[in-house]
Amino acid sequence: MSKRDYYDVLGVDKGADAKTMKSAFRKKAMECHPDRHPDDPAAEARFKELNEAYGILSDDQKRAAYDRMGHRAFEQGGMGGAGGFQDFGDIFSQIFGGAGGGGFADMFGGGGGGGGRRHQTVQRGSDLRYEMDITLEDAFRGKDIDITVPIAEDCDRCDGMGAEPGATIDTCHTCGGSGRMRTQQGFFTMERPCTTCGGQGEYVTDPCRQCDGQGLVRQQTELDVSIPAGVEDGTRIRLSGQGDAAPRGKGQRGDLYIFVSVKPHDLFERDGANLFCRAPVPMTTAALGGEIEVPTIDGGRSKIKIPEGSQSGKRMRLKGKGMSVLRSPQRGDMYMEIAVETPSKLNKRQRELLEEFAAEGGHEVSPESRNFFDKAKTFWDNLVD
Repeated sequence: MSKRDYYDVLGVDKGADAKTMKSAFRKKAMECHPDRHPDDPAAEARFKELNEAYGILSDDQKRAAYDRMGHRAFEQGGMGGAGGFQDFGDIFSQIFGGAGGGGFADMFGGGGGGGGRRHQTVQRGSDLRYEMDITLEDAFRGKDIDITVPIAEDCDRCDGMGAEPGATIDTCHTCGGSGRMRTQQGFFTMERPCTTCGGQGEYVTDPCRQCDGQGLVRQQTELDVSIPAGVEDGTRIRLSGQGDAAPRGKGQRGDLYIFVSVKPHDLFERDGANLFCRAPVPMTTAALGGEIEVPTIDGGRSKIKIPEGSQSGKRMRLKGKGMSVLRSPQRGDMYMEIAVETPSKLNKRQRELLEEFAAEGGHEVSPESRNFFDKAKTFWDNLVD
């Protein structure tokens, strides 16, 4: 029976580069894997053919020989045969998972058939998450905060073993103590945690009544957390080894992650290390010039000189009056934005004075208004034309 052209098997042109062939093989391997077609007796043959084709075309020397002579280049042992890979584990290791297994290879038994490995799963304690709200002042100064977290600790009745005092812990009869179960599917061996012992390799015949055989009891635990100065909203602080204890004391504790949320502030808005503050300024102060006092995040006060004729939106920079910078002695800046305040609820005399001012003012004292209405007049005139 004649063999199909290897390029046709992969579904690529003869000029395809290595990347294109690799991609084509990955796709075909997923489509025609025998485990996906358990009722098709020809699936295994197709998969072998695909393996053989890629084994030749992925090797530069073998590909060159194939391009010259076709399948005859590999008959009677020529070029070392057409195998390309020792087994399917080899090809998956190179294409899907890389050396050391992983990826697609692990789906079908762990990258190349280790052959009878026995191991007991060592479980790590669970990681924990704690949400913490702090004020902007706390973020500026840093703060030590006491928190209470429910953390899984070894059960004191069974010392974390999960068995009643005096009870025995037997080797799991299902997995023989390995913690893993293997099943054969075609050419491949699939491995998964033992369903009887949960991957522990041991079986408790008389579970502890206090912890239901888990070996762990959740307890309210007080911890001191140090919030560094300059911390930002959304920062994650990791406390190594402060999470749940490992089951039956056979692994490392998990970690505790503190997720920091900085509350909105009544006066300041933050952008990185800089602060922004909007301060109302009386119309008379903005017009005549003067001085106002504004608060700073460190609890101090700063006097700011308001230039004569200041308008709303004008920003003034207070250097070094912003937030602390994380792990640095530096500070950001504070920007104060002027908001000119129009007087309201005028008494009779105040109204008279403003009316006199308006009568005497003219366009000379309101240059922005004059500029706006000049542009408006030009706009209307153009429409008429």
